Amino acid sequence: MSKAAKTPTPAKAAPRSAAKSAAKSSDRAKPELRESRLGTQEAAYPKPPWRKRGASVKEPGPLESYHAPGTLNGYVAYLRTASPLQRVEAEREGVPAQVVKHMASSMDLSAMRMFNILGVAKATAESKAAQHARITGASGQAALGVMHLLGIAESIVADSTDADAQDFDSARWLGNWIEQPQAALGGQKPADLLDTPTGLSVVARLLGSLESGAYQ
Repeated sequence: MSKAAKTPTPAKAAPRSAAKSAAKSSDRAKPELRESRLGTQEAAYPKPPWRKRGASVKEPGPLESYHAPGTLNGYVAYLRTASPLQRVEAEREGVPAQVVKHMASSMDLSAMRMFNILGVAKATAESKAAQHARITGASGQAALGVMHLLGIAESIVADSTDADAQDFDSARWLGNWIEQPQAALGGQKPADLLDTPTGLSVVARLLGSLESGAYQ
């Protein structure tokens, strides 16, 4: 007697079909779960204001216009009120060699000594002066730094209550001062530090301390 072929009954197939249906339903729910979790994270860590939809970022404005002064006094006065952006333009443009020579003369220094302080080679200095060219780069920035020192020296004299301050030559005094060894600089001359931005900053602070009385 042959065995009858086994035929799967609907009752046995139903659980498997139900399992597949449940899995599909679970897969459809996963994106919603992920979105829900993402929303929870965003609520806990809100986005910066500039990332919000519709927010705009203000574009930087153009550099302020720069009109190079034509004289030493013009440069000194200009640097007193120049904005940082205007100073950037002045540093890029450099300083006319003739103005640097005038600065040396007003400080009672030789032109070659001034160019040496600024880190300009003798041959380059002579060529620049002859061609009425500008001193640019680090040397041009150093020249502007010395002009800044001139402005500080003039302010010290202007604020002084001494009777002799009215006729005091601040430029000549500064020319002498930068050539004198200073204890606050470890015995170095201010002139030997003026060829770097950091050196200029140190000397400017020292010079400013003379006005406040902080320097001993």
